[in-house]
Amino acid sequence: MAQPQIGDTAPAFSIPSDGGGTVSLSDFKGSYLILYFYPRDDTPGCTTEAKGFSEIKDELAKLNTKVVGVSKDTVAKHDKFIAKHDLQVQLGADVEGQVVEDYGVWVEKSMYGKTSMGIQRATFLIGPDQTILETWPKARVKGHVEAVLDAVKQHAG
Repeated sequence: MAQPQIGDTAPAFSIPSDGGGTVSLSDFKGSYLILYFYPRDDTPGCTTEAKGFSEIKDELAKLNTKVVGVSKDTVAKHDKFIAKHDLQVQLGADVEGQVVEDYGVWVEKSMYGKTSMGIQRATFLIGPDQTILETWPKARVKGHVEAVLDAVKQHAG
């Protein structure tokens, strides 16, 4: 499935979340949501990204913006990842892979000559009406959190 584009309605989802709860798109009606997809808990790039979003949590809160990270890791792995790095972001466990499919981030990857399916690092800024405002389809970790924060300030500031 293709990634949603700016102006599209964000695909709805409801998946298990860290701490044993659930996280749904509908939880964020009326606020901004940074929905980011990452390959795997506790890997260098994913840890840097999660820590980066955690560091700007208070600034985002002032802009009525929440952050949810999604991977195919289990809730148990998410809980360990959060505890190990004192993360301040909510993590959704898309174990079945439906959300990564709906957002077009489950893609064929190639590493060392082998191809496999995996999550493409991507971020979506979703508005209070659940319309996609910005997309970062192939996000690079370096400078990414800052770019997202700048976009939030433009839309919510």
